[in-house]
Amino acid sequence: MTDSTTATKTADHSERTERTFDPIEDTGADEILSELRAWLAINWDPDLTVGEWWERLGLAGWSAPGLPETAYGRSMARADTVLVAQEISKFGALGAPGGLGLLLAAPTIATHGTREQIDLYVRDIVTGQKAWCQLFSEPQAGSDLAGLQTKAVRDGDEWVINGQKVWTSGGQYADLGMLLARTDPNVPKHAGISYFAFDMRQEGVDVRPLREMTGHALFNEVFLTDARVADSALIGGVNNGWAAANTTLMNERAGLGSGGGNAAGGDSAPPGTVLGALTRRAGDYVEGGSTKGSRRSRAGDGDGESGSGAGGVFSIMRGGPGLLIRLAQKNGASKDAGVRQDLVRLYTLTELGRFNALRLKAVKEQDGDIPGLANVSKLAMSQIVRLTRDLGLQIIGPFGMLHAYDADDKASLGQATGDPFVGGITEMALFAQAPSIYGGTDQIQRNIIGERVLGLPKEPNNDRVTPFSELPKNA
Repeated sequence: MTDSTTATKTADHSERTERTFDPIEDTGADEILSELRAWLAINWDPDLTVGEWWERLGLAGWSAPGLPETAYGRSMARADTVLVAQEISKFGALGAPGGLGLLLAAPTIATHGTREQIDLYVRDIVTGQKAWCQLFSEPQAGSDLAGLQTKAVRDGDEWVINGQKVWTSGGQYADLGMLLARTDPNVPKHAGISYFAFDMRQEGVDVRPLREMTGHALFNEVFLTDARVADSALIGGVNNGWAAANTTLMNERAGLGSGGGNAAGGDSAPPGTVLGALTRRAGDYVEGGSTKGSRRSRAGDGDGESGSGAGGVFSIMRGGPGLLIRLAQKNGASKDAGVRQDLVRLYTLTELGRFNALRLKAVKEQDGDIPGLANVSKLAMSQIVRLTRDLGLQIIGPFGMLHAYDADDKASLGQATGDPFVGGITEMALFAQAPSIYGGTDQIQRNIIGERVLGLPKEPNNDRVTPFSELPKNA
């Protein structure tokens, strides 16, 4: 090989390696985003009410583009849906209604519901008309979710519900809930569960917020006493609730995992009828909202409970390594080699999550799948949150001993420290224990990967063959 040939090959290799991966150009998303920009230029109007704007966004398929086209979506891959949400924010328009309706209920009903149920429930989700919560976990049925004891007894065309749920995110603001209840105790526990779209705004529903050490009350316990739900609200058929529940859990783990876009949170107006955002001006929820195309989204409604406002825990999670890098450069912590190394670790983990989402998109376009990737992503997010906690506290130093428990304290803390994100970092430090528990503990994720993906033997038990009524239970 001649020197000139070697030089040419070296130059070619250098040109290839210097070119960075472009997630828009290299995944074919540019055409999608061009269509979205053109649609936004015509349709975004900050003087619309939130409800009017979400009606446009949802019925055009841009609120939940990952849903099937037959369920008010555009059948996009998750990686592309993240780009869509980012593009709406960049344009300066109000984003899609957030919450568990869009993340969990809509894809579950789109998969297991009837045409009538899709038109009744999914339409109201993508247009933000109704907010949802998840009525799954119970005091004695958390990791062993199939051991739930909330009962549903048929009474004509309705079911009567009695029981208790716990760790219900946003229950105090929800119009509807995804309810798992036992409809047949005389079959094995997984076989006797049904899934309902449950009205939270009725007598017999007692929602009690659980105040966390962050100062917020994101979670609730819910007591159901002779509450009622129509038989027409049964999703997937009687005693088929476990299949529908697994669809919900799969979407939860994928959405909350690394690369999932943190779909449950978000800087947007709150959906549903309870907090009253639907009649407010849409432009008031975005920066520069007096004009069209203002190019930046601002923080959420600021109800003080979700932690999604400026400097809140979800802002810190979405900011990722970039936010912490800026903080470290600002206060000089970036001079510490250990801090720089951990920032690289954090960046690497978040990029791996993004690349895994793109891998899944490519495989699904070939009608394939990557078994267990949602569980791997959920585990990765737990690791990312813990590293963000430790790194954030290391960067802000002694300020990490201070925390704001309400909006007034947060404003005072920002003035005292000169940094509006200090309160968010201390909130993250207190909140960081939660992601490894909610949505299925890290231990459950590892069990699923071991048993369902790697084919390892399950722990011996007779739960799958013994009627639920005969299984031992805690008092």
